[in-house]
Amino acid sequence: MNNFTDEVIIRVSAGDGGNGAVSFRREKYVPAGGPDGGDGGKGGDISLVADTNLSTLSEFRYKRSFKAEPGAQGGGYNRSGKDGESLIIKVPLGTVVRDKETNAVIHDMSDGQPFTVARGGRGGRGNRKFATPTRQAPRFAKPGGKGQSREIKLELKLLADVGLVGLPNAGKSSLLAAMTRARPKIADYPFTTLSPNLGVCDLGEGYPSFVVADIPGLIENASEGAGLGHEFLRHVERCRLLLHVVDATSENVQVDIDLINRELANFSPDLASRPQILVLNKSDLLEDASVNPVSGTQLISAAVGTGVRELTLLAAQELSKLPPIQVFEPEYIEPEEFLDGVEDLQFTADDGEYSVEGGWLERLLDRVNLQDTEGRAYFDQTLRRCGVYTKLEALGLEPGDTIKFYNWEFEYK
Repeated sequence: MNNFTDEVIIRVSAGDGGNGAVSFRREKYVPAGGPDGGDGGKGGDISLVADTNLSTLSEFRYKRSFKAEPGAQGGGYNRSGKDGESLIIKVPLGTVVRDKETNAVIHDMSDGQPFTVARGGRGGRGNRKFATPTRQAPRFAKPGGKGQSREIKLELKLLADVGLVGLPNAGKSSLLAAMTRARPKIADYPFTTLSPNLGVCDLGEGYPSFVVADIPGLIENASEGAGLGHEFLRHVERCRLLLHVVDATSENVQVDIDLINRELANFSPDLASRPQILVLNKSDLLEDASVNPVSGTQLISAAVGTGVRELTLLAAQELSKLPPIQVFEPEYIEPEEFLDGVEDLQFTADDGEYSVEGGWLERLLDRVNLQDTEGRAYFDQTLRRCGVYTKLEALGLEPGDTIKFYNWEFEYK
């Protein structure tokens, strides 16, 4: 049974924010204590973290739903509710996060940095935040915001510099073992490899190391789902260089070469143009091991080590000329319906200080983390795109003035 899992769909639900409290000071010697309801706690976020110790998504076969802790309700005496505990989900390095509905790329977990995939709701404001000179005893508070909930697809694409491709039993696993310290299962029958294997090639001082992936054997019509090929062809997409391994003892080597190239091209046109080194393996089984039956190929024997060092050096030289491993750029765009409600915002201006309030802004604040650079950039772009700054400028906003978005204050630049 193949336990390798490289694509799963999961649901992530961040915690809701805690409700603000309605409370008034009731102390013996404080006859007019006023409101003291505290704010609710923020709901917990859900973040993905790349773990180099993981190589498959099999951990998600039995658990597909994840929920972070909600924020606690605010209390009297200006006590804020406790923030909900955030949840961290570990995924293999190289996992691409996609939106389930649109299949758009949300994030590529290839840089080792954590990524917040669902943000917790804001804590509701307590009634003390609504006290004004004319409204000294507000008897209401704000409920907590809803945590973000979404279905995402996790798609593993191996991070490897070199990919070994070829027909079953061409000797790819033997070559991986000969080039690196990896110890894949090796046997003399088709489909020995049921999942990709990785190894690090270290040529010694003066040469950079690189990662090699043994991709399971492809067969005819693999690009259409035949055999194991379609399941693992996606792992070739990241590889900068392909070592096309062919059995030198095959009845028709050129036919084997053309078959694999055709399947790569059918799966992705980009793969057809990927740099490739043709390798004829099992030279020790040829009648005359000194004669290369196909010109322009590297003749080796992974089993006895003949030509492996030279092939590895050639691969290192080719890699030095190629761009880095592909990183998938984010494509996801927030649904347009989120923009509804901008017209209901309330704008106020008071001696160089400006404030904006409204349900639309609260929903936006629920979705972003203003404590990180990406969150602030998204917040700023959304305000600009929706005309919030234009309306503030019409009220007299100038660079250097302060803008207040509920509990957040920014200097306009």
